[in-house]
Amino acid sequence: MEHVIEIEGLTKDYEKGFLKKKKIRALEGLDLKVEPGQIFGFLGGNGAGKTTTIKILMGLIFPTGGSAKILGADISDVKIHSRIGYCPENPYFYDYLKANELMDYFGRLFGLETAKRKAVTEELLTKVGLEEKDWNRQLRKFSKGMLQRVGIAQSLVNDPELVVLDEPMSGLDPVGRREIRELIAGLRQSGKTVFMSSHILSDIEALCDNVAILRGGKLVATGRLDELLASEGGERTFEVNANGVKAIDLIGIPGSIRGAVVTEKPSGASIQVAGDEHLSTVLAEIKKAGGNVVSVQPVRQSLEELFVKETSGS
Repeated sequence: MEHVIEIEGLTKDYEKGFLKKKKIRALEGLDLKVEPGQIFGFLGGNGAGKTTTIKILMGLIFPTGGSAKILGADISDVKIHSRIGYCPENPYFYDYLKANELMDYFGRLFGLETAKRKAVTEELLTKVGLEEKDWNRQLRKFSKGMLQRVGIAQSLVNDPELVVLDEPMSGLDPVGRREIRELIAGLRQSGKTVFMSSHILSDIEALCDNVAILRGGKLVATGRLDELLASEGGERTFEVNANGVKAIDLIGIPGSIRGAVVTEKPSGASIQVAGDEHLSTVLAEIKKAGGNVVSVQPVRQSLEELFVKETSGS
């Protein structure tokens, strides 16, 4: 199996109005491939088509056109669901059930034996950070964050090969986000594939290997996260030790290199310059001023900058 998810030309139209004569295109010609053993971030603004895509993959709604496969099987094959874990953006459960009863219920759906269901329930509720005293409480008494934890736990009951998470950090406090972030990273370490959408870009940046960004139902960017964030201009930043060197001692750099910026720092100076061809000039100026180079590293844009750029169309 080469790809866990394969999407080709996926399109979805919604009918609108009393007579349903007007159509709104929520997704247009989406092509996407997700390799096994990675965490894939699925990004876009509100109404970009993320949840529509996920619902199509999960068989909850049907596409207008195109095709998609999961784990080598067409999404119309319901047998593949036994190998998938899914937590929607707003999980809704039978609220009169208790947390451990809900987990037992899902375990039964997947055909787990009694002892196995009990062990999996205890393991997963602990792993998602739900306190043991809450295991025997009805879900209607749970906060949004607690329901989110249970939702993530139930998505792992069947030990899935692919885990699909729609806004998994929704409703969680900072501690909860860190715990779930560690859990998701652990899924990758155990060889599972995670396909997740989130508006919390710092979590995507910390977790994801590859990302795709949607705008208006169309794919506008996809690839390895580190490559997408790398500066297109080959920009480099030089951190210089003090050693008596000051920004004033490097005043010649902006004069000789167009666009170079020298900034004073407590330990010395920072020089930002575009283009590898200027490295030797900068190094010579630093040496002449009596400074030592601490580091040379590429300057990259943040995921937030990339997201705003791609989703705004600028």
